[in-house]
Amino acid sequence: MRALVTGGAGFVGANLVNRLVNDGYEVIVFDNLLTGNQKNINEKAKFFLVDISHKKYFEDKKMEEIINGVDVIFHMAALARIQPSIKNPSETIMNNFNSTLNILELARKYEIPVIYAGSSSKHHGLYGSPYAWSKYGGEELCKLYSEVYNLNTTICRFYNVYGPHHIRNGTYATVLGIFERQYLNNEPLTITGNGEQRRDFTHIDDIVDGLVRCVGKEHKAEEFELGSGVNYSINEIAELFRCETKYIPARSGEYDVTLCDYTKAETDLGYQPKGNIKTYVKQWLEENKWE
Repeated sequence: MRALVTGGAGFVGANLVNRLVNDGYEVIVFDNLLTGNQKNINEKAKFFLVDISHKKYFEDKKMEEIINGVDVIFHMAALARIQPSIKNPSETIMNNFNSTLNILELARKYEIPVIYAGSSSKHHGLYGSPYAWSKYGGEELCKLYSEVYNLNTTICRFYNVYGPHHIRNGTYATVLGIFERQYLNNEPLTITGNGEQRRDFTHIDDIVDGLVRCVGKEHKAEEFELGSGVNYSINEIAELFRCETKYIPARSGEYDVTLCDYTKAETDLGYQPKGNIKTYVKQWLEENKWE
């Protein structure tokens, strides 16, 4: 099997590439390295520095040679996170929408199934942030291409993913990544609002397993929720670190609760999440004890 992974240098993408390589896939990676890191890419994968939000890359004659023989496209690339999208809405919307449109056009031309990285933000207000809208816009494009062009597409929505390669620095850092960085720097853990907002934290291995289970299925914009089915408050997670905390003002666009119902994914794909964030944090702390 030959797979193309967009955003393969990023958090979810890099872990997916590792799984695919281990499963015997030949893997191609497209990434512009804006938020990803080339060091994350499995050395057995073939990497191309491509900004898929620009149509010109898909008009290059070399693209036909690159894409030849690809059996499935995993479209993981996106500018993620709510707050950066609120500060730079046009950048987020143009990148996320255009990149999905370009990938679907590529898939239509070469008749390749697409597995799309959706977002649980769909359930918490499409107009709460440009990010939420842009990811939903990608879902709608998948539905359009399945309806009009009979393209095989699958939509997988992720819930607060954590694990190896999650981002610790900058505006695209994850909650757990920020806590880890602050812990390592002996800084107070910063908690937004009152910390009682609850999140369904899902281990990256479970997300990747759900994605891989979609390969070979005949889907027409079929939607699957990939989460753990359990949520914890930010305060509960911070308490696991047993260090000083600091509360900062709540941020616009954030929501109070995420909780995944993965019944359909379990029934149709055999998806069964195994990760537990409390166990993960405890193990991480054992490996990163202060001297």
